[in-house]
Amino acid sequence: MEEQTVVLIVGAGPAGLATAACLTQLSIPYIIVEREDCSASLWRNRAYDRLKLHLAKEFCELPYMSYPADAPTYVPKDLFVKYLDNYIECFDIRPKKCWFSTARNMATSMVVTYTARFLVVASGENSAENIPMIPGLHGFPGEIIHSSRYKSGSTYSGKNVLVVGCGNSGMEIAYDLASHGANTSIVIRSPVHVMTKEIIRLGMTLVQHIPVNIVDGLLVRMSNFVFGDLSKNGIVRPKLGPLLLKAKTGRSAVIDVGTVSLIRNGTIKVLGNISKIKGNIVEFESRNERTFDAIVFATGYRSTANMWLKNGESMLNRDGLPKKEFPNHWKGANGLYCAGLAKRGLAGLAMDAKNIANDIFCNYHE
Repeated sequence: MEEQTVVLIVGAGPAGLATAACLTQLSIPYIIVEREDCSASLWRNRAYDRLKLHLAKEFCELPYMSYPADAPTYVPKDLFVKYLDNYIECFDIRPKKCWFSTARNMATSMVVTYTARFLVVASGENSAENIPMIPGLHGFPGEIIHSSRYKSGSTYSGKNVLVVGCGNSGMEIAYDLASHGANTSIVIRSPVHVMTKEIIRLGMTLVQHIPVNIVDGLLVRMSNFVFGDLSKNGIVRPKLGPLLLKAKTGRSAVIDVGTVSLIRNGTIKVLGNISKIKGNIVEFESRNERTFDAIVFATGYRSTANMWLKNGESMLNRDGLPKKEFPNHWKGANGLYCAGLAKRGLAGLAMDAKNIANDIFCNYHE
């Protein structure tokens, strides 16, 4: 079976949905395909219970649709999923459930060949779990899970749990575990900015009017005032400011949810790099050893676009991420585009969607 369309979008996460809505506004025909049995599967199925958007809602809207007026400033997971469902309904987006590599319809098992003038890669930065290779990990007798499968600390009360990773997910999961009575430790391997939600919100507002280096200086001073020197607790600041670091590397500041106070009072223990694992004993580079019942890897995800996309070298590198730097990353050659792969969050993917739709509109009507 063969279907023709103007634009084929691969992925029905927020980036794919936003691109579909922007194309709808310009009356450009498209088909959107998705390998999972639902849209936004990361948010529905692979997010922990207490998750909220870490940025204020005004920085997390998809194109052409605001949050309800009564939505809280920091939107919880369930409300964000409801927002996406309303977005799908508003723009009449109907993803076809397919494995794009074989274009096999998951509902009917029918193989479909799609012919399109333009292709939008919107399969996401978070397609596959990223778990580092650690000597002895496969012999660990306890539970090993990635943060995408973590839901709540309620089942870990009284257990010794190690969280690997100090980004927003790792810090919040450590807090959640400790709050549920787990004996919690966290591996902090890299320098990290720790901020409050209010500080980051102020910074993202100011940076629209003031140079980023000045705003970063203000944010660091405010954070130092709130948290003090955290280096003695194992948390070291990067040399680049929080907003510039995000712009250059995609690494976000950690929004503190109460983790810092638990680290300070010793409830959550900070540990360094792991050197190896021997049974249920984890050995660290400091030669310190500890016994754990479970390890949670909050070590992020990776893109898999480079694994299924053929002839995409004009746009993506070997890691499945854009070769070009933001804000020129979203366009490849011969009608190829990517949305939501620049590590810029919801605001970034909304920008990608608008740029892609406008570019397709200009080329479509040539």
